[in-house]
Amino acid sequence: MSEIIIRDVTEDDALALLKIYAYYVTDTAITFEYDVPSEEEFKRRIINIKKRYPYICITKDDRILGYAYAGVFKDRRAYDHCVEVTIYLDRDARGEGLGRRLYEELEARLKTAGFLNLYACIGYPITPDEYLDDNSAKFHEHLGYETVGRFHKCGYKFDRWYDMIWMEKLLVTGEYRRINNQSIL
Repeated sequence: MSEIIIRDVTEDDALALLKIYAYYVTDTAITFEYDVPSEEEFKRRIINIKKRYPYICITKDDRILGYAYAGVFKDRRAYDHCVEVTIYLDRDARGEGLGRRLYEELEARLKTAGFLNLYACIGYPITPDEYLDDNSAKFHEHLGYETVGRFHKCGYKFDRWYDMIWMEKLLVTGEYRRINNQSIL
């Protein structure tokens, strides 16, 4: 039986993660990045994110099948309780529930760390095509995210325009405030 493990990402995972991400850069409009970053650049990204936020991967039989992380939502102290979340799965590992498991673990870690609001920035098709459909939005919606904003024709890739939507999930509902950098209900 195959063993599925969720663990923290290390710099040494950069190449495996980059192999997953490269497909999304070159063959989809899920990311609006045009060029696949180098392994060194990807390592730098991992190091910078891990300074403050969780960066995790899911493995099956020691093979990385996906990864998720949180990052800065907006670079102002007033937004310190919010994060932007990101997930990528190996294109052959979709539909197995791995994305849900990754996000559930990421959300649990973020909640424990005192983060309150999660935001996902998602490329969204004006008309679904071979590069982008609405599956990412549906995935997030299924996990409790709501669409809170839409930007029209803001991403240009593959000689066509794409919209972008922001989806939000509140980890804590009700009244809360921050004292000594801790979330208090």
